[in-house]
Amino acid sequence: MSRRPWDLAFTAEPEGVAALRRIMRLHLGIWGLQDLTDDAQLCLSELVSNVITHVGNGTPATLAVSMSGTRLRIEVHDPDTRVLPTLADADSNSEAGRGMALVDAVADRWGVQLRGDRKVTWCELATGLASPNGHVERPGVSRAESLLSVYVGAQMSRSTDLSWLGAAVAEEAVITAITDFLHWLRAHGFDVDEVLDHAQARFEGQITEVGGLPCRIAR
Repeated sequence: MSRRPWDLAFTAEPEGVAALRRIMRLHLGIWGLQDLTDDAQLCLSELVSNVITHVGNGTPATLAVSMSGTRLRIEVHDPDTRVLPTLADADSNSEAGRGMALVDAVADRWGVQLRGDRKVTWCELATGLASPNGHVERPGVSRAESLLSVYVGAQMSRSTDLSWLGAAVAEEAVITAITDFLHWLRAHGFDVDEVLDHAQARFEGQITEVGGLPCRIAR
């Protein structure tokens, strides 16, 4: 899965935070990182609120989201290089720095970079990915990839490393493998439709458990 970096210029205002959170949720869904939505939205809100509070309401800013290795990286750029985020002590009564304390509690790491005419406040969240373009490591995904490696290797006499497979080739290989299993089920007297229904129900249940969107395969 390709996860291309993206950025969005915005004006740092309280009424715009909700829209930014929706955009973040949409992109994480596209990237298959739905599990990170709550933490990513929290970090985004606090980074933007930090700009509003300490730099000024209406400040022109930029949101940039990318992969840093296997971590999700969220950056908020603003033009004030003099005012740096602070982290409040746990026993402090001051409101200043409380937002960054939340970021510090949720993120794997965070920091600030000065780049000439702007400041970049960033944080990174662990994704559970084995590689930046890979899938979240769950037992079902790992088993499927192992099986597909063997299947493709047998069919095409190529390395069992799936990294060379394009999306269309990978999809066709999966369809072929499923079709072969359906032939095997029919040859051994199983009700193919019943097996597919059971598999679909289990898949939807597992997707719902991890916060994904269930889908139905039409037949």
